[in-house]
Order: sequence, then C-alpha cells, then structure tokens
Amino acid sequence: MDHGSARRLWGGFLERLYPQVCALCGDAGQPGLDLCVGCEADLPRVEQACPSCGRPLPAEAAGSVCGRCVRRPPPYAAVYAPYRYAPPVDRLIAEFKFRGRLANARLLGELFRRAAVADGRRPPPLLIPVPLHTARLRGRGYNQSLELARELARHFGVRVEAFGVRRQRATPPQMTLPARRRRANVRGVFAMRRGRRLSGSVAIVDDVMTTGATVEELARVLRRAGASRVEVWSFARAGQARSR
Repeated sequence: MDHGSARRLWGGFLERLYPQVCALCGDAGQPGLDLCVGCEADLPRVEQACPSCGRPLPAEAAGSVCGRCVRRPPPYAAVYAPYRYAPPVDRLIAEFKFRGRLANARLLGELFRRAAVADGRRPPPLLIPVPLHTARLRGRGYNQSLELARELARHFGVRVEAFGVRRQRATPPQMTLPARRRRANVRGVFAMRRGRRLSGSVAIVDDVMTTGATVEELARVLRRAGASRVEVWSFARAGQARSR
C-alpha cells in the first residue's frame, strides 16, 4: 500500500471514530471539515476585491485598483483574502486567536485551501507568518498565524519560515487602536534574524487583515532582506475599498 492510500485509509478510520462536528452550531460536520453545510454557506466570501490590497470592492468596481492603492501603492505586490471579516468568520477567528481553540487552525486552513483552489490561486514557495512578541506568545501559547501557515504549507507543499523574523518589542494590539495610530504602533517593530537573507517570492500569512499597517511594515522588512516579491495571504479581510 502506498503512502497516500495509507493516509486516506487512516483518515477514514479517524472520521468514523471521531465524526466531524460543526464548530459553529454543534451539528454534524462534513467529511474533512468541522462545519455543517448550512454554516459553511453562511461564511461571507469576498466576491471582488482590489487586486493590490485585497479590500472588498463593490460589484461595479470589480477588477479595478482601489483609489487608496492608486494614491499610495503598498509595499507588497498583492493580497489574497477570500473571506470577509464579518459574522460568523469573526467568531471562528476569535475562538482560534483568543479562546484557545487550536483545532480551528485545521478548519481555517482547509477553508483557505478550498477557496484558493476554487479561485485558481497558489501561494509562493515560502510562507512567513506574522510573528508575535515573546511575551504575547507565552501568554497565548501559540502563534495563530504560524499555525495557519503550517496548514497552508501542508496543503500546498510549500515551506514555512517560522522564526526568520522577530518582533523586537511588545506593542498594544492593533485592534485596540484607532486607524491613524496603527501605522506608528508597528513602525520598526520587525527585524530579520541576524544573517538571514531571502530570495524569490514569499507570502506573509495572517488570520485577519484590517488597515494593513502590520503587513505593510513586515513587507518592507522582507523586501530589504532580499525578497523579490511579497504577497499577503490573509484568511479574512476587513473594510470596504473605495473605487476611483
């Protein structure tokens, strides 16, 4: 029996032993997915977005770059964020991020994979999760961006750079700050580990992207370290872009 057949057989055995349960309503889930059909249908997809920053666009502006990116092009090349940060996606992320529901990493990773395949997207060969400061990492016990990156890497056969970038100082959570202060909050907060250089295309991985200040700062660091192209892969995107 080859390795792939053995994995499928083992996976089928585990599903019979521990059937999938919907993470939102508690009903029976689907094979390979901890969501029922109804709750999966309730997840808000981003139908059209600015190709540069990933902000959702109104239907009449589909395919165009938003006015904000025209005025101030971001330091990354593209954003892929398949879901809106709205109910019930916000609940799945909050439970994953703040309430210790580490199992949601597998769920979000599988949803991310299915969306990417449906949209014809594939991540670059190297994934770099947004790092946490050591104090926050100790308090939470894990980095949700790293766990999500590991799921994507497993699905797509790419690598994860888990510790190549460090967060040099603790900062207040971005979500607690008004938009105008978020850029200043993360200025100079990231640095490459000593001697670490990059090449080729990379993707920053995060759970949710709001103003984009954090990934902008990290993208600049990665480009200075030698990355030729930086994408952002975020499970969810907040906000609405304005067309030109």
